[in-house]
Amino acid sequence: MRSIRRALLLPLAGGLAVALVVATWATYLRARDEASAMFDVQLSQLASSVTGMPLSVPPGGIATGSGSAPLIVQVWNRDGVQVYRSQGTREVPAQRSPGFSTVQTREGPWRVFSVLTGSELVQVAQPLALRDQLAASLALSTIVPWLVAAPLIALLLWFAIARALKPLERLAAAVGRRSPGELAPLTAEGWPREVTPLVGALNGLLSRLDGALDAQKAFIADAAHELRTPLAAVHLQAELAERARGEPERAAALDALRGGLKRATRVVEQLLSLAREDHAPARAPHVAVDLAALARDVVAAHAGIAAAKDVDLGAEHLEALTVEGDAGALATLASNLVDNALRYTPAGGHVDVIVERRDGAPALIVRDDGPGIPAAERAQVFERFARGAHADAPGSGLGLAIVKRIAERHAATVTLADGPGGRGLEATVRFAGGATVSR
Repeated sequence: MRSIRRALLLPLAGGLAVALVVATWATYLRARDEASAMFDVQLSQLASSVTGMPLSVPPGGIATGSGSAPLIVQVWNRDGVQVYRSQGTREVPAQRSPGFSTVQTREGPWRVFSVLTGSELVQVAQPLALRDQLAASLALSTIVPWLVAAPLIALLLWFAIARALKPLERLAAAVGRRSPGELAPLTAEGWPREVTPLVGALNGLLSRLDGALDAQKAFIADAAHELRTPLAAVHLQAELAERARGEPERAAALDALRGGLKRATRVVEQLLSLAREDHAPARAPHVAVDLAALARDVVAAHAGIAAAKDVDLGAEHLEALTVEGDAGALATLASNLVDNALRYTPAGGHVDVIVERRDGAPALIVRDDGPGIPAAERAQVFERFARGAHADAPGSGLGLAIVKRIAERHAATVTLADGPGGRGLEATVRFAGGATVSR
């Protein structure tokens, strides 16, 4: 698990170390340049002071000096004979051209300054290693305080980062102390600017969770209410069947009992379908769904119910259109629309399932010639357990709520309108995505 403290401290400490290295190198280079300039001035001044002075030649012809002296002075006469050398044990190759130059010796590079007078060539030389040593000493004396301060700076960074992360620890503690049912928003004041968006996001999540829990509680309460009636009816019908005195009375009671069980089963199926949709993942895997084939399957599944009610159920106008979606959920959507249409269409009526393009988008339409739904009630019937004021067919009020939930999950819209000629109802599910033509 990655640590924010480590993610902040390591780059800062690494940057500090790199800065120290760069500063040390830059200080060394600048000190070496300044030392070179200073020593060059010293060489030129020394050469000027020696020029024209009488130089005594020791016995043996060459003057010798201390072997530890950092400078060497050499003098030649106009005949090219060396008349003076300050160190007898060291000799720097003669540089005849006047001015500064760098020459290589067995002891390393030397900086040489030569000046030519009327009768003499004076040459002053110094090892470059001396300059490098002085530059390194100056750079070290400059950087040592920073090296001493670096651990203190790192410690200060550690404490500063730890203090900056305290609000996150405080936020985690505030959330951790809450009970599962405590969904009140966190206090929005007193947080750093960088933590405020996180607090806002958490408050938004808590608000959504609170709404979801309220909706779940209302759903459970409504479901219990809706199940109470059919279950009570089933219980009563079972008692009537038990007390029946004759076969005809018992058959009638059992028939009523089967009808009650069927209605209770339908309510439970609808509740389960709605629960599945409520907990379906927002990005469930989608496949290509042939809307025409889907419509034919739904019509075939409801053919027996339509025949029992003497309703003409058909799917005559089906364009070959394919959409991306959850095949099972779309089948539930179409089945609920057809089931609602069959419930409210009287005997001798018609229910048509259509697949076509509407405004360039694929659409699934279920049209009937039943009583329809007044325009003022069409928005309400999509609510859970809501039924129109004029609904006279048995039902749970969940069919269109399930249709709406599935449509929303597929970025589709559901609209209710009058059927052809202003009679009946036309339910249209229009998919926002493009369609492909099935082959």
